[in-house]
Amino acid sequence: MSSEREITFRRITSENVSEVCELSETLSPGQRGKVADNGVSIAEGFCSEAAWFRAIYLDETLVGFVMVNDGDEWDDGIECDGPYLWRLMIAGPHQGAGVGRRVVEMVKQRLRRRGYDALYTSYGLGEGSPEAFYKALGFIPTGGCFGDEVEVRVAL
Repeated sequence: MSSEREITFRRITSENVSEVCELSETLSPGQRGKVADNGVSIAEGFCSEAAWFRAIYLDETLVGFVMVNDGDEWDDGIECDGPYLWRLMIAGPHQGAGVGRRVVEMVKQRLRRRGYDALYTSYGLGEGSPEAFYKALGFIPTGGCFGDEVEVRVAL
């Protein structure tokens, strides 16, 4: 059970970047239409001074990718009133085991320690949408949108 296994965030390095990029191939076709490719996400992260991004490991197994924008830089397309969960990707074989939920809780703890009071994200609707996942974590619609995605917020 994943709740008993340790989740850690690790830097993207020359040793793990290819594996992190390949994780995108584990998503269903519907999810691939909703979740940016990890290679694109990593490139965007390196181009943004406001991005914090990491590979997600369950014990010693690479299982995902997470990226947060702290909301302090406006030229990377993220315009938000606080930190924004820019990307969250859990590999297909590890979905449904509570890993994503635990990762979001870890991100929330990290942001609380830095004095933030809310976390934002957005998602597309339709096949492969993570809407139910975010609703279960307490995210509520703000009434705003990022392009064609619904913006949501959770208090920290």
